[in-house]
Amino acid sequence: MKQKKGSQIKKAERLEIAILLNKQYSLREIAKALNRSAGSLSDEIRRNSVNEIYDPLKANHKAYVRRRYAKYQGKAINENEDLKEYIGLRLKLGWSPDVISGRMRLEKQPFYASRTAIYEWLYSEYGQRYCPYLYSQRYVRRKRKHKKNKKILIPNRMGIEQRPEIVNKKLEYGHYEGDTMVSGRKTGSRTALTVIYERKAKYVDMRKIANLRPESNKNAVLDMQQALKTLSYTLDNGIENVKYEELGVLTFFCDPYSAWQKGGVENMNRLIRRFFPKGSDIAQYSDTYIQTIVQRLNNTPRKSLGYKTPLELMIENDQFKNFAKSDKFVNLKLGNLDVKKRNRVFGLRGEFAVLELPISYYIN
Repeated sequence: MKQKKGSQIKKAERLEIAILLNKQYSLREIAKALNRSAGSLSDEIRRNSVNEIYDPLKANHKAYVRRRYAKYQGKAINENEDLKEYIGLRLKLGWSPDVISGRMRLEKQPFYASRTAIYEWLYSEYGQRYCPYLYSQRYVRRKRKHKKNKKILIPNRMGIEQRPEIVNKKLEYGHYEGDTMVSGRKTGSRTALTVIYERKAKYVDMRKIANLRPESNKNAVLDMQQALKTLSYTLDNGIENVKYEELGVLTFFCDPYSAWQKGGVENMNRLIRRFFPKGSDIAQYSDTYIQTIVQRLNNTPRKSLGYKTPLELMIENDQFKNFAKSDKFVNLKLGNLDVKKRNRVFGLRGEFAVLELPISYYIN
């Protein structure tokens, strides 16, 4: 459903704004995704940020308090004769509610009403007689018209409600979730990680990408897909996923503002963040280091997997393309190998070969 311009920004939208800001989307890109004006989003971020940080929960609370206070003031104006006289006189002089409110604060009057409160009062039964003094001469709030946005962000999108039960209940292997992780905003870097996660085996793979453009993300997924038997993807509605049809795999999309519907990869991202701290520049990490972390995560036994590793389950269930039965992985219990043997198996050398933490560090 299209969002009307001028309508109040809702809590779910604030959550999405925070997510997209964190992924370094521009205000115009976020505005298109939410079908709102860039100006409205700019005002929302400016007015409801705390210490220059946009936290969706704090922003929602600030907006709630402001609306409640404004409504109270709108009713209170009629009960305060001095305030009502001050506003009425200046409306007759042709001042706008915005100017009246600002001037009231500048003069440090013993009373105060915000611009919104003055408009609330004017549009109520008590302030109607002053409406002709407004520049618009309107007696009621104007209903804003909005242009129809013909652009479809995700073409031929198939919602998660159409995903079959065999996927929902994790009854077979080969069904993946996808996501991206971005560099810290203060770094100015657009480099990100494309992450895919197998729902049943909890297997993960990731690639570094130069930016969140659809082409970059698509190429990274195709590169990882070459080695994997892939039946489906579950993705969010981010702009980076626009070219999903070129993956050649059945793809489902989460509901808007519902990243929790692909909770597996979201939880995996928390594990990955231990090695790529929030706020860091992903461009500073080499591809070798990234693959080192991938191998460590996939060789960590999980309680939910009966203390097997994701890699062991992928091998046992034949989830790799062109995987030879004589391969060196087949008869190895990788989770039980000592550090040196595991390094030899994965060809790790130098600084990466000595990066080792207790196995309990990686387990939820």
